[in-house]
Amino acid sequence: MADHGSKRWRLVLTSSPLQGHMTPMLQLGTYLHSKGFSITIAHTEFNRPDPSKHPDFIFHPLPDKLSGPDISAGVIPFLQTLNDNCKPHFKEHLTQIINAQKDRSDKESIVIIHDNLMFFAADVALELDLPSIILRSSSAAFSLAMMIIPQLHQEGRFPTQDSLLQEIVPELDPFRYKDLPFIGRPIEETLQSITMIIPKTPSAMVWNTIEFLEQSTLTHIRNHFQVPIFTVGPLHKIIPTPSTSFLEEDTSCISWLDKQAPKSVIYVSIGSLANANEKVAIEMAWGLVNSNQLFLWVVRPGSVPGFKWTEFLPDGLVAQMKDRGLIVKWAPQKEVLAHKAVGGFWSHCGWNSTLESISEGVPMLCQPFDVDQKLNARYLSHVWKIGVEIVAKSAEIESAIRQVLVGKEAEEMRQRAMEIQDKIKFALCDSGSSNNSLKDLVDFILSL
Repeated sequence: MADHGSKRWRLVLTSSPLQGHMTPMLQLGTYLHSKGFSITIAHTEFNRPDPSKHPDFIFHPLPDKLSGPDISAGVIPFLQTLNDNCKPHFKEHLTQIINAQKDRSDKESIVIIHDNLMFFAADVALELDLPSIILRSSSAAFSLAMMIIPQLHQEGRFPTQDSLLQEIVPELDPFRYKDLPFIGRPIEETLQSITMIIPKTPSAMVWNTIEFLEQSTLTHIRNHFQVPIFTVGPLHKIIPTPSTSFLEEDTSCISWLDKQAPKSVIYVSIGSLANANEKVAIEMAWGLVNSNQLFLWVVRPGSVPGFKWTEFLPDGLVAQMKDRGLIVKWAPQKEVLAHKAVGGFWSHCGWNSTLESISEGVPMLCQPFDVDQKLNARYLSHVWKIGVEIVAKSAEIESAIRQVLVGKEAEEMRQRAMEIQDKIKFALCDSGSSNNSLKDLVDFILSL
């Protein structure tokens, strides 16, 4: 247990069972433990983290009664079930801790840190009179976009008419209407989702982003919430942590990369949740082959509905692919992106993947699917100019891969990516914004 002066501190962290949420929560926990805080991880039974990789943490399971994070059935039912099932066990666990130390003179100070999908934790904090801090694992732009959707709906601009889709949203420049989250979902579900996950009364907010990347957006958010906001990203670069992947990583791809020339390989992965239908997946494969560039392609088992793995590929195409690249079921992504052979990353543009790529100075091909990914793709292609947006047509893919890997335009993009990488390194150094934010976060917790 942490002992800061005469006070002892226990931080209780809880994250949703989604890879993109659990990973930064465990990374933040690792940092805060290094500063002397006791860390308890209250986690769902589905996609539970591996305690053996974090021997200094206390792990407390929350029975969630979920067979998996099936958001395709609807965001509302998933979130409601998750929160309804976890809340009583979470409250009971904290009540037991509080009651066990009632007669002690050196009581622990308890602080709850939760992600925005586990909003039950904020309710429990309020009921038990404990401070709560939210960790946001998405871009700040995603939160601002969500906050503005109810206003756009009131004004008749959301759902958006087809004629407006390419237009800039004036309140969200440089983002277009087509970049907004929840496009295409039922409006009632969208508004209810936003009401559920926009925080009500946090003591503070921690953001896995970097101040210089989203300065104006962060200013809007600070003005709105009027609570301390700490920009501590990219968390994966802050302190070494064991792999947090829920899927088994095939590390053999690293020895394959070792044999390739510098900046010659396009790495392809659409993340742990996104699926590509058979037609799209075959277009992706033809684009890779016809580009005549080397590739490392992650095809997650089941990510092409109706197929166990790569059976969707025609035999003739498989033969051609073997000459140019390697297909694996899952890869150690941070290690891959840091490898000298990787010259580009074809991604769904989830925020963790985006941060991991720009931290290594790797330009991106952007194939966003849902939620915050279209906003992130717009950052990459239009604002930072280190990404190329694509649709899954083989001819366009072929051209985009070459655009990122070879020629003058690729060199210019790589130069811009390396400039961003240098700024991130500075943000993490002793006097940098992320490092200062982490110190301020520790001081803030100690002040509660």
